[in-house]
Amino acid sequence: MKYITTLYKNAYSGLSPSTWWLSLVLVINRSGTMVVPFMTLYLTQSKHYNIAKAGTVMAMFGAGAVCGGLLGGKLTDKLGFYNVQIAGLVCGGFMFLILGNMDQYPAILACTFLLALLNDTFRPANATAVAHYSKEENRIRSFSLNRLSNNLGWAVGGAAGGIIAARNYHLLFWIDGITNILAAILLLIVLSPSRNATTPAHKDRQKAVATRLPYQDTGYLLFIVFTILFGCMFYQMFATLPVFFNQKLHLSPAHIGMVMALNGILIVLFEMALIYKLEPRNIHISIITTGVLVLGLSFVTYNLLPGTFILALFATTLLTAGEMLAMPFMNLMWVKRTDNTNRGQYAGLYTVAWSIAQVAGPFAGTQIAQHYSFNLLWWLLGGLSVCLAIGIKLIRMKA
Repeated sequence: MKYITTLYKNAYSGLSPSTWWLSLVLVINRSGTMVVPFMTLYLTQSKHYNIAKAGTVMAMFGAGAVCGGLLGGKLTDKLGFYNVQIAGLVCGGFMFLILGNMDQYPAILACTFLLALLNDTFRPANATAVAHYSKEENRIRSFSLNRLSNNLGWAVGGAAGGIIAARNYHLLFWIDGITNILAAILLLIVLSPSRNATTPAHKDRQKAVATRLPYQDTGYLLFIVFTILFGCMFYQMFATLPVFFNQKLHLSPAHIGMVMALNGILIVLFEMALIYKLEPRNIHISIITTGVLVLGLSFVTYNLLPGTFILALFATTLLTAGEMLAMPFMNLMWVKRTDNTNRGQYAGLYTVAWSIAQVAGPFAGTQIAQHYSFNLLWWLLGGLSVCLAIGIKLIRMKA
């Protein structure tokens, strides 16, 4: 027991106060994330649009997120991560309030795109801030704490959003907007350059031209392709797996909810301790490839073992293990290639990769499952994981 207590104490020790403040900002921001998970229901039930029109709105959100990631990365290098985070949170907050009052379909499309664009400028700036406030020896744990905060906020927002949506969809937009603005206010209070010596002021930023741009970095571009494919695998968790659980494993909504909740619970309980043990080892590429293979194995398991609730729990545990091994260390692949002149653009391209995967992965997975079979999908994902592991090994990315 003493070993476990010491392990967890050490896992959370040594991180800078600014990193903790940044994580609290993210928890507040993500706790209000209620509109996106319930947007399709809002459009079909409250606005009475058909599923095709609702899907088009979500596609606009994805397009806006991609543009926002690219814009946010460029602005971060020009204006600084602090300014871009404040602007993204405030502008995104007001856009949530505006979108909630739109009635005409073209206006909803336009506002959704603009909302995603403004809101997602925050992501590369936030990732750049995590890299700045951390030290090399605890950088992976700093990103893991950021992930933990994101998961915690999403869990709170998703649970509360379901209750609120059952009563009043418009409240979702108000809560999302207000929590965005509250997160910006907290950021102003605790991390402004005038109050926090570790936050660089815009006037102090170097005027030097970027030493290297991500679009000129062939090795990094290949890694971005691998990240998109890995993300396409991972996002099956939110698209095809719930349908598979219902149609093939015959799980009730309550059991499906328990399986999905297991992912977040395992991350909160174990990721920081796991990263603490693995972080000092200089085998980061090997850890990433192991995570990729374990993620692929989690899908293949559905073809190898009899379908039960226990199988769903076991496979989800494997999926979460693969996620915890791969994702935190993948952040090093862009951080180690950057300096203060280009870090935002590298982070921006990395966040864009995940935005693309969030759109392409569920679409491709559901199409294969619908027109062929879930079994084929699981085999394809297993094969893809092997190809990705080999490809990442061959890149042998170096800063």
